[in-house]
Amino acid sequence: MAKPGRPGAGNSKKKGATKGTGGLGRKALEGKGPTPKAEDRAWHVAGKRKAAQERFVAAGGKPKAKQSNMNRSSRSKASDDTETVTGRNSVLEALRAKIPATAMYIAQRVEMDDRVKEMLAIASHREIPVLEVTRPELDRMAGFDGVHQGVALKVPPYEYAHPQDVLEQVIDRDETPLFVALDGVTDPRNLGAIIRSTAAFGGHAVIVPQRRSAGVTSAAWKTSAGAAARIPVAIAANLTTMLKEFKKQGVFVLGLDGGGDVSLPSLELADRPVVIVVGSEGKGLSRLVTETCDQIVSIPISAATESLNAGIAASVALYQVSTMRAG
Repeated sequence: MAKPGRPGAGNSKKKGATKGTGGLGRKALEGKGPTPKAEDRAWHVAGKRKAAQERFVAAGGKPKAKQSNMNRSSRSKASDDTETVTGRNSVLEALRAKIPATAMYIAQRVEMDDRVKEMLAIASHREIPVLEVTRPELDRMAGFDGVHQGVALKVPPYEYAHPQDVLEQVIDRDETPLFVALDGVTDPRNLGAIIRSTAAFGGHAVIVPQRRSAGVTSAAWKTSAGAAARIPVAIAANLTTMLKEFKKQGVFVLGLDGGGDVSLPSLELADRPVVIVVGSEGKGLSRLVTETCDQIVSIPISAATESLNAGIAASVALYQVSTMRAG
């Protein structure tokens, strides 16, 4: 007795060759072929990035070397040799200052105004490649909280000045030095706001310590509204040591603190060479910096307000000093 077959299994007892389909089912078996790579799909982010790169090369730019997955995932700031400046004012100021930009990016169907027209004219005159990209691509370039307003600019890393050099340059111009030094300010947006205020109220430079401080990043560029192209930012290897050196050269060091012994409106040193030191909003001035200051100055505020943001405090102090000097 024959064994019963498996349910659903064929059990043909016909011997010899059987008649096939003649290849009629081959296409169904082959399917649609392999899935295209992400960069070959026009709607994919990688595809859009590839298209932008091709436009960049067509405009005369150098093709970017392809990174391995390991390098891409562990890429550090040191390996990225450019910064992205975003926002119409910042990009325009950077172009006006003749910063050696490598590429300008503009959103598709961007709203044209006088600033954008001037950007395009400067970029064309300086032969800077102008690449049209999608807004999502600009969003990625601007970062999580960046606002690009439809334009971005690739620039080299910011070139910091030396504190002694900027002091000598101001003295050589026969001007009264007015600097702002930051002690523990780590938010680049605060740095950008302080750079902007320094430019607005006649200051000459902003000084940051080498460690535990914000640097001139794309966020600082954006907040400075382009002032970072005009106001030098200097790095001090050791802030306390630098302040002591400035004091030897006749510069008065004024620290801002809510518990200061001198009220800002009563300041008598405004017409002297001055460096205003601003601490972090949380910790304020460090002990060593406080001991180095010639005066600790407080800004009168309402009792209901605990403290001022570092950028706002610097702006108020700079305004007061500039007003006293003008008077």
